[in-house]
Amino acid sequence: MEKRVNQIKQQLSAHNYKLTPQREATVRVLIENEEAHLSAEDVYLLVKEKAPEIGLATVYRTLELLSDLSVIHKLNFGDGVTRYEFRAEGAEHHHHHLICLNCGEVDEIMEDLLTPIEARVEEEYQFQIVDHRLTFHGVCRRCKEVVADPKKLVGARVT
Repeated sequence: MEKRVNQIKQQLSAHNYKLTPQREATVRVLIENEEAHLSAEDVYLLVKEKAPEIGLATVYRTLELLSDLSVIHKLNFGDGVTRYEFRAEGAEHHHHHLICLNCGEVDEIMEDLLTPIEARVEEEYQFQIVDHRLTFHGVCRRCKEVVADPKKLVGARVT
């Protein structure tokens, strides 16, 4: 974790920002919960446990700064909530997500499935692709195991 915190500190410094204690607390929460796709409110509640003096506005500003510097990605899974995750080190593109319409769980596809499509789009449309996002909406294997007909699950949450 310390290596990652130092890398982020260097990224901030390269853009004339400091890793303040409030920013560091936010970064540490993001690192500790890297797989969770946290919202700003989720981050705030976890940061508040470590540093009670931090306000929600500070967390929002830190997330915006980290997003502007491409340290983290903003994600929207279609539910009106912005979530955040780290940009993979050395990755040219964002990874993909599988979103269960039944339970709301988010799984990740770490391989880049769109490389051949990108090459074709760039060639045929003379369009320089910088990044892309791909999200699949459906029913996860966990929910499919609970109910025999997965089509009945969509829109009705299993508890």
